[in-house]
Amino acid sequence: MHAVRLYAFGPAENLTYEEIPDPDPGPGQVRIAVAAAGVHLMDAALRAGNRGPAPELPALPTVPGREVAGVVDALGDGVAGHWLGRRVVAHLGFAPGGHAALAVTGTERLHDVPDGVDPATAVAMIGTGRTALGIVRFAEPGPEDVVVVPAAAGGIGTLLVQYAKNAGALVVGLAGGPAKTARVRANGADLAVDYSSPDWPAEVRAGLGARGAGPATIVYDGVGGQAAREAVALLGPGGRHLVFGWSAEGIGQGRGHFVEGVSQSVLGPAMLRAAGGLRTLELRALDQAARGLLRPAVTRFPLARAAAAHRALERRDTVGKVVLEP
Repeated sequence: MHAVRLYAFGPAENLTYEEIPDPDPGPGQVRIAVAAAGVHLMDAALRAGNRGPAPELPALPTVPGREVAGVVDALGDGVAGHWLGRRVVAHLGFAPGGHAALAVTGTERLHDVPDGVDPATAVAMIGTGRTALGIVRFAEPGPEDVVVVPAAAGGIGTLLVQYAKNAGALVVGLAGGPAKTARVRANGADLAVDYSSPDWPAEVRAGLGARGAGPATIVYDGVGGQAAREAVALLGPGGRHLVFGWSAEGIGQGRGHFVEGVSQSVLGPAMLRAAGGLRTLELRALDQAARGLLRPAVTRFPLARAAAAHRALERRDTVGKVVLEP
């Protein structure tokens, strides 16, 4: 099979596309003919040699990738025959192996892909979707809320904008550059603002004032850095600041931005698991996609161009979830 392999930690150029032996499923496992594989910032961090929240770095050489969707084409010992030929999606946890034409995983990680959901959407919802739904459990938006979403054109940000709009909130989406703000506006945000503009906080305040809205009540912060500091300053007394990432400062380098009268929660993987359990969140995310309530944005690359996908993701040249297709 064709796969993407990493022989040394470092830049995206270290990823190679080559032929390797087909994997065989072990006891309790299935093999998936991969139709779509997700690329996450965590994958880029592991490739670079930064384990972040992972328990350890993968042993080299490795095939990166932790989210796959496709069709079960082989069964390991002890696996019920009804799995063969099923359309499935799975998050592999911190086990690598997803950036390949074939991947193996345990049946306990499988979900059926709902009718009408394509593999790329399923991959987006199994990781990014479950994270978004875990985040909102800590600050559920409602019609009385003014929600600010930094990185609103990203994978999680796209879904948070949709979720907050579905809940009746007034939503401010922040993104870098006119192309991304146009996408945020098309995604349903009431205000789409370019945070690369030096006066963007004033633009937000003016836009909220024109709508008769008060200060922001929730900031869903997956960026950190200066954009987050300025977004938190938009919160009024009693506002809520949820931190779930800090891409502007690098994985594992997040810093709190405390404002008097604002509650801050820093969400890590353990807290998201406590938000109802990862498997429950995955099922809910897939259901929301099947019902058309959440529609992930996807940027697609051929599997052979995995290095280009990593570079584009790290440069923030992508919109939504980055997906590799064999």
